[in-house]
Amino acid sequence: MKFAIISAGEGSRLSQEGVALPKPLVQLNGVAMIDRLIRIFMENGADEIVIIVNELNPMTKEHLLALKAQTNLPLQIVVKTTPSSMHSFYELSPYLDGDKFCLTTVDTIFREDEFAEFIRFFKASDADGCMAVTDYIDDEKPLYISTDGQLDILGFHDERTEDCKYISGGIYCLTPPAIRTLQGCMDKGMARMRNFQRQLVADGLKLKAYPFKKIVDVDHAEDIAKAEAFLRGEE
Repeated sequence: MKFAIISAGEGSRLSQEGVALPKPLVQLNGVAMIDRLIRIFMENGADEIVIIVNELNPMTKEHLLALKAQTNLPLQIVVKTTPSSMHSFYELSPYLDGDKFCLTTVDTIFREDEFAEFIRFFKASDADGCMAVTDYIDDEKPLYISTDGQLDILGFHDERTEDCKYISGGIYCLTPPAIRTLQGCMDKGMARMRNFQRQLVADGLKLKAYPFKKIVDVDHAEDIAKAEAFLRGEE
């Protein structure tokens, strides 16, 4: 199984708030966010880890190239500046097609035990995709997810509806049919990951929701301390 990290954002909000490092290299409890994800992915059986970084912050590319040179880690590094996470996913897709894979952004913070259970669930599932969800909402623009009683995903919404208990956690486990949907989205000139997810439903793919107790994003400088406390088990 392959894993992928979208790490091509500018991190403009962090830099405007005084954080000097590019977002992937921001440390949580002494470990760079991107290094933490790589370790977790390897511990969960990654055959290959594909990472996209932008051309604006060469420090991230240099960090990853040095890591690859110093270790036997199966890293593939794509360097390209893209207009959205969906476009970044598209640049990664040639490396992911043909097998099950897990995709997330570099600033998605979760507990490792929950993630390991999520990956085990996906590997054993016959669904076309399994999406991490949470009822913890600390997002500026959450994507609400409607489900049935078996946690089959019925839709993705910008506003909460009666059957929306959860929001998207930003961790996507998918299969090759999702790549076909992604290509269709690109052909139609669509953008944003949430529109891709809506198209998965429209295309009839079977998607399961997998609840996490809590998932947080590091979008602002104040989020760094929150994420560190969360990982220490203090929240």
